[in-house]
Amino acid sequence: MSFRRLTKLVCGLAGGTAVLVAMAEPKGYPFEKTKHNESSRKWTGLGVLQAAVPQTWSPGHDHTVTASGNGWDSNWDKRDPLALINGKKKKDKEITSEELNTEVENNKPKATRHIFLIRHSQYNLNGSVDKERVLTPLGREQAEYTGQRLAALGLKYDVMVHSTMTRATETASIISKHLPEVDKVSCDLLREGAPIEPVPPISWKPDCVYHEDGARIEAAFRRYIHRADSKQTEDSYEIIVCHANVIRYFVCRALQFPPEGWLRLGLNNGSITWITIRPSGRVGLRMMGDSGFMPPEKLTRT
Repeated sequence: MSFRRLTKLVCGLAGGTAVLVAMAEPKGYPFEKTKHNESSRKWTGLGVLQAAVPQTWSPGHDHTVTASGNGWDSNWDKRDPLALINGKKKKDKEITSEELNTEVENNKPKATRHIFLIRHSQYNLNGSVDKERVLTPLGREQAEYTGQRLAALGLKYDVMVHSTMTRATETASIISKHLPEVDKVSCDLLREGAPIEPVPPISWKPDCVYHEDGARIEAAFRRYIHRADSKQTEDSYEIIVCHANVIRYFVCRALQFPPEGWLRLGLNNGSITWITIRPSGRVGLRMMGDSGFMPPEKLTRT
C-alpha cells in the first residue's frame, strides 16, 4: 500500500513552541496512544516528527547553542561618538573626563534611520545594453503595487535614491507617482554588480569583477547605511531603489553577517526590505524581501 493515505501535515502551537503532527488514516499505519494527559501524548507506528515534547529533553545534557564567537562591533559604521571625538581632538591637547563626557553627549545621535531597500521590477532580459533592459508590462504593474504599498504605510519619506540603471530608474519613476512629494536622486554607486565572491562558490565572475564591483558596492554601503548624524533630531524614512545583489550585500553587512553569504538570500522583483538603524548603532531587519502585497500571479524573481 502506498503512502498516499497520508493526508495532512498540521503545524500547531503548544506552550509557545511549534509542534509538527503528521496525521494519517489508521488503516495500515497503526497509531497507539498511551493513557496519559494531553501534554504527554505519545505516538507509535510511523516515524512521526515530534518537537518540543518533554520526553526529548534530557536535563543532564547541555543543550546550549554555542555562539559563533564573533561579537557585535558597536563602531561598525565608524560613527560611534567616542571614536569621532578621539579622531578629532588634537594630540597635544589634554581633555578632562568631564569635557569628554560632554563631547560624547553632544555627538550622540538622537534619531533612528529607517531605510527601505526596493528591488527593481521585472525587466527585459533580452536587452543587449542597459537602455534596452526596460521594465516589462508585468514589471510596470509590480512597481505600481510597490508604490501603493509604500504609500499605504503612511510614513513621511525624506528622499528616494535610485540606481542609474534603466530598470531601477523606471521602477523609481513609477513608485514616485504614489509619493509625489518625495524628492528623487540618482546614484551610480547603486548599480548592479558582484559585491564579493559568494560562499559556497559558483562559477560566475572572474576575480577582477569582484575586485571592481565590490569596491563600488562597499562604497555605496558606507554612504547610505549608517547611524544618523548627531544634528538629526527626527527619525528619517529613506527609500533606495536598486538591485538584488546590492540589497543582499547591504543586509549581510548591516547585520554583521558574513558578507560572502549574500547569494544565499533571495528577493522577488519589487520587494521591500526594511532596515532600522538606532542611535546606538544597533541594526534591525524589520522586513526582508516583502512582496506579499502583490497577487501571487504577479510575483517574479528575474
